Amino acid sequence: MHAIRLHAYGPAENLTYERTPDPVPGPGQVRIKVAAAGVHVLDTALREGDPGPFPAPVELPTVPGREVAGTVDALGEGTDPAWLGKRVVAHIGMAPGGYAELTVTEAARLHALPDHLGEAEAVAMIGTGRTTLGILQFTELGPESVAIVPAAAGGIGTLLVQYAKNAGATVIGLAGGPRKTALVRENGADLAVDYTRPEWPEEVRAYLGGRAATIVFDSVGGDTGRAAVDLLGEGGHHLVFGWSGGGEPLTFTEEELAARGIRSEGVLGPVMIQKAGGDVRNLELAALEAAASGTLRPAVHRFPLAEAARAHRALETRGTTGKVVLVP
Repeated sequence: MHAIRLHAYGPAENLTYERTPDPVPGPGQVRIKVAAAGVHVLDTALREGDPGPFPAPVELPTVPGREVAGTVDALGEGTDPAWLGKRVVAHIGMAPGGYAELTVTEAARLHALPDHLGEAEAVAMIGTGRTTLGILQFTELGPESVAIVPAAAGGIGTLLVQYAKNAGATVIGLAGGPRKTALVRENGADLAVDYTRPEWPEEVRAYLGGRAATIVFDSVGGDTGRAAVDLLGEGGHHLVFGWSGGGEPLTFTEEELAARGIRSEGVLGPVMIQKAGGDVRNLELAALEAAASGTLRPAVHRFPLAEAARAHRALETRGTTGKVVLVP
């Protein structure tokens, strides 16, 4: 098979397209003929030797990638034979191996795909979709809500805009540049704002006409995140699940929060899993069902598997929209 291999930590160019031995499923495992493999921003950090949430940097050489969809083409000992030939999607967890034509994972991680749900869209929902629904566990949205979504053209941002609109909220989507703001507008946002323009907060205030934002879904932090929080009214809610624009999450002291009359909380990691009943499969199932029903429509940015390095560069320079997916 062909796969993307990383032999040394470093830039995207270190990802190489190579021929490697076909993996063999072990007991309780399946092998998947991959039709789509997800690329996560975490992958770019792991590529550089940053362990991220893991105990240590990934061992080299490695085949990156932890989100795949395709067709089961081989079974390990003791695996239910009903899986053979099934279209499936799986988040393969801490074990890498997704950027490949074939990958193996535990059968317990599989979800069968409905006939009308594509593999690329399923990959978007098994990771990005489950995170989106995990974030949404921490708030309630309705017609009185005014939601600000930074990075609204990204994978999570796209789904947050849709969910908030479905709930009847007023949605302000922030994105960088006219191409991305046009996509945010097409996705249903009431106002799409280019946050690279320094006057963007005033544009939002003018649109709201005296209303204040009630919630900020903050994945960027930095100056953009802080300016978005400044638009919150008393009782507003700041949910933190990333810091792509600031190098670290945006935080406030208890005194600052009390003075503003707002709440701020981080929602990633164990707190999200605990909220989901201790099992992320609950979120995965809900995300896949939302996509299958058309309630949520993931945006997908496809790259050929052989061009994984280009996909990483585009993701790092904010040159992508939606979920980045590699297609063998």
